[in-house]
Amino acid sequence: MLEVRDVSFLVSEEGRKKKILDKISFKVRPGEFLVVTGPNGGGKSSLAKIIMGLAKQTRGKILLNGEDISELSIPQRAQKGISFSFQQPVKFKGLTVYDLLNIANGEMISPEEAEKILKQVGLPAEEYLNREVNGKLSGGELKRIEIAMILARNSELLIFDEPEAGIDLWSFDDLVKVFRKLHREGKTIIVISHQERILKIADRIMILKKGRIFKLNEARKVLPKIQGSEDEF
Repeated sequence: MLEVRDVSFLVSEEGRKKKILDKISFKVRPGEFLVVTGPNGGGKSSLAKIIMGLAKQTRGKILLNGEDISELSIPQRAQKGISFSFQQPVKFKGLTVYDLLNIANGEMISPEEAEKILKQVGLPAEEYLNREVNGKLSGGELKRIEIAMILARNSELLIFDEPEAGIDLWSFDDLVKVFRKLHREGKTIIVISHQERILKIADRIMILKKGRIFKLNEARKVLPKIQGSEDEF
């Protein structure tokens, strides 16, 4: 289980302290699909980065299965079973898709295993397995490759920061299928998203507004209010 306990996050802006997150506390149960949404600037991406260790909270703790991981590095958190998908996928000059899948897995996987992983994200292995990951790939292709890396790693807690950013409709359809499959497999998933189709498949929805939890409840209870009124944000 993931627990975020009394987390605040301040940054310096033009010589003054700006509060991005203010005393955030919540738990994510094993196998739960939580979608975090809300207005821009509400602290959603900062929260995701703090859980992964990409940013350091000003106060509070992050616990995973009862263990305080607040001071652990990114690699140490990854070893504990956390994976993170960036809003803008990273490019790796000189490395092929197959290289990245092996790196993500931690050991060599067979081409057949790699082919199965790529198939899940809608990429034909014969075209992509030995392709270099560089600027020639589209945003949608890079996003699929990054998600394939997460699948190859087989982590228990998966964090996605606006995974729909920069991808086409067909890629988005595949993305939703991947989320459904990971959920069925019992993975714990946290997604930062505004997309209704992703909100609909969540177990719970959290609305972050001005650095605070505005709402956190079952998706079936929160979604109608989001759909019904812009004032809810």
